[in-house]
Amino acid sequence: MPDATPDTSTVLPALPALSAQAERLIELGVHEIAGLSADEIRTFAAETGGEGALLAVHPDRAPASALAPLLRRDGKPGFVVLDMPDVDEFRPSDVDVPDAALYVVTGVDRGDHMANWSPDEALPALTKEDRTPLLLTEGIHWVLQEPEVLERNRCFMTIGSRLRKPNGSMDARTPAIWISNGTGRDGRERRNAPKVGWCWWNNRHTWLGFASTTGRRS
Repeated sequence: MPDATPDTSTVLPALPALSAQAERLIELGVHEIAGLSADEIRTFAAETGGEGALLAVHPDRAPASALAPLLRRDGKPGFVVLDMPDVDEFRPSDVDVPDAALYVVTGVDRGDHMANWSPDEALPALTKEDRTPLLLTEGIHWVLQEPEVLERNRCFMTIGSRLRKPNGSMDARTPAIWISNGTGRDGRERRNAPKVGWCWWNNRHTWLGFASTTGRRS
């Protein structure tokens, strides 16, 4: 396991109140994607509470493929890489997600100190810290609420979502959210756009941390 990278990241903005997050999701039409009314999201936010918590929609109701295009950076919409057409098949792996359409995620952290670790190295370290990795959809929700958390050279993986193959083994790809350079199949017009992609389970990247949470509750 590599040494922890010194924490030189910028101070991330605090999440808005849940009521403001609810309005943001309604503005983006996430409630319609999830088959919920605007009032249902507003009521959940008002009754749940939780300062600094992230409001999330269960991935069964709002999958990554539907959420990613709602991301914005420099006026450009987010996208899923072409070689990840199965993005919605990446499911919660060893993560206890509430059986509810809406829930909150507490103590969200970008995991900058684990930059240049592999997912295989980061997962046991997070477990030791009593944290669990974010799901891909949770990571997207975070950037929808606070676009500033996605910075060049300070992006993050969401290894709480994994794809299990028909033979029972895990796909070696692990989801991540970063910023496109506009190269290759991304296309020049997507330079600086938010990007949902993947990295190999055993690979390290100096510009990717590991987003995690202290817990989830409905």
